[in-house]
Amino acid sequence: MNKDSSPDRSRSGLSLKARLGLGAGLLGLATLLTVAMLVIGMARVSQRLDTALAAETRLEQYSALSTQVSTFIVVAAEAIQRGLPPETRAERIDGIAATLDRSFVMLRAGLDAEVAEAQGLDEQSRRATQSLGLARMQALFRSTRDGLVSETEDRDRLRAYLDTFASGFEPLLAGAVNEEKRLRAGILAGIEDLRRSLTLAAIAIGLAALALCAGVYFGLIRPQFRRLDALRDAARRIGREEFDIALPAGPRDEIGALSAETARMAQALAARAEAVARDRAQLGEIIRQRTEALSAANARLERTDEDRRRFFADISHELRTPLTVILMEAQLGRQGDDPAPAFATIEARAQRLNRRIDDLLRIARSETGQLALETAPVALADLLAEAVAETRAELSNAGMVLEAPDAAPLTVTGDRNWLRQVVVGLIRNAIRHARAGGRLRLELREDGGFGEIVLTDNGPGIAAEDQARIFDRFAQGGGGNAQGFGLGLALARWVIEEQGGSIALQSPLPRDAALGEAAGTKISVRLPLDRG
Repeated sequence: MNKDSSPDRSRSGLSLKARLGLGAGLLGLATLLTVAMLVIGMARVSQRLDTALAAETRLEQYSALSTQVSTFIVVAAEAIQRGLPPETRAERIDGIAATLDRSFVMLRAGLDAEVAEAQGLDEQSRRATQSLGLARMQALFRSTRDGLVSETEDRDRLRAYLDTFASGFEPLLAGAVNEEKRLRAGILAGIEDLRRSLTLAAIAIGLAALALCAGVYFGLIRPQFRRLDALRDAARRIGREEFDIALPAGPRDEIGALSAETARMAQALAARAEAVARDRAQLGEIIRQRTEALSAANARLERTDEDRRRFFADISHELRTPLTVILMEAQLGRQGDDPAPAFATIEARAQRLNRRIDDLLRIARSETGQLALETAPVALADLLAEAVAETRAELSNAGMVLEAPDAAPLTVTGDRNWLRQVVVGLIRNAIRHARAGGRLRLELREDGGFGEIVLTDNGPGIAAEDQARIFDRFAQGGGGNAQGFGLGLALARWVIEEQGGSIALQSPLPRDAALGEAAGTKISVRLPLDRG
């Protein structure tokens, strides 16, 4: 590459890097000149503004001095007119005299500082003249003050002191003020002249910079842009896998070397693309086959996992209640005199828990993870009696009365164990949520080929917005007072519907169907009658 580029570089004189560096250096030099001009100009403007501000400050001080002098003359004239004794006259004059002394000190300090900073003989002479005029005013004031506070009580003499001060001080003060105004006007005029000079210099430098930028762009940068555009188009074609590119010939500088490498890369990529296409086709077929197999296996796993998670969520609700009752009865038996009733309850709850565990084992052995219902003829009256017996202790503890009118014998086909659990679960829900009502009614009736179990409570009822979702899994009614996870009614509906029945809810109840003054809730379970 170096051998190829040497002849072309000798013809052009400088490499691309060198030419770009030279152009950048010229632009940088123009920038530095502009910055230097601005810095110097701003420094001079700042210096003159400081001088103008100092003159303005002294004008304000001279104005204040004039006011103080007028006050001094008025106070002195009053003291003379009233013929005050020397001690009283001196006491009145000394206050305003002290203020005048401070004003003279401030003015002299400012003039002395400017005399020290003044550049040029004329400027120093002008400042010295101003300082001399201020010294004359101060001397005249001190002489007058000394005369006015002297021991003399001659009014004519005191008036002479005051008249001499008034006639002599005013021309000195007017001269100092006029000199400051002239100085300020000169400074402002100088600032305007400096602004015009800086503007013309900035315009000249700007035009020169524009000409330099145009020369660098059209003579150096724009030709390189054309070559880079050709490289960009070639890169785009390579990106579209079009490898038959042809780059124009040009100087063998850095861009020329990049063009040659790009052409060689296109040739190499063309050869690789053909091989990659063959491998890609083969790999795509393998991936398609593996993806189909993996998707099918994943779908099976998702279905199995969802079934098992749903089951364990439902069964956990059913296992928690008998365990709680067993623990409670064990504590009561240990504390009471006759443990026999407690042990009887514990035995019944343990049998129920054993049945739930049997269901769990049955599901665990199944391939689908679903509950397996064992259907047989079931006498609903006996079923309800068992449910009432199972919940009698809980009803008593809650202080509730369960009315269960006698009913005609009805037989349905279903899983006796699970149907009993549904009725027990409905009674327990009523105990939890309708305890304040104190009354429950459990009825059994026949309705058009169906056996209907109806449980009515005297509770606060269920809000309309909650009724639509109360049979959903994990749904709760009653807002902040809800208890449990809402699995009971969801599981009850599944058990009833799997056996060809239905479960419905009504709240609030009509007055003729309610058990009391509360809104009340009625849950109806319908199951097809056994016709065998």
